[in-house]
Amino acid sequence: MTGIADGPFIAAVKPLIDAMGGEMLPPDEAGPDDVVLAWEGADVVAVRLPQLADSLDHILAAMERKKGKPLADLDRKAKQEVVRILEARGAFSVRHGVETVASALGVSRFTVYNYLNREKEA
Repeated sequence: MTGIADGPFIAAVKPLIDAMGGEMLPPDEAGPDDVVLAWEGADVVAVRLPQLADSLDHILAAMERKKGKPLADLDRKAKQEVVRILEARGAFSVRHGVETVASALGVSRFTVYNYLNREKEA
């Protein structure tokens, strides 16, 4: 994070950028797809957002940390909750999203689709 001034704004946005799997860059190194954040009229930091597939991996890793164990070790009800949260976050709009989630949960694609259909019927 060289070239980025520390301060309250950086401290405030860093947890959000980390949660998204983004990368902070100096504003003058921003590319056309990066988002430059300004504070009090001055550009402070550029944010490089991850590719969607990388975001899904990042979200799955964060969920494992939050649960304190591999997602595959969760019980069925907890796995259904994970699928519901991931659906709300758009995980299944990513190419191979169902396969990626199924692998992380240690279940089949069919099981993930069953969890998704169960939510829609409820």
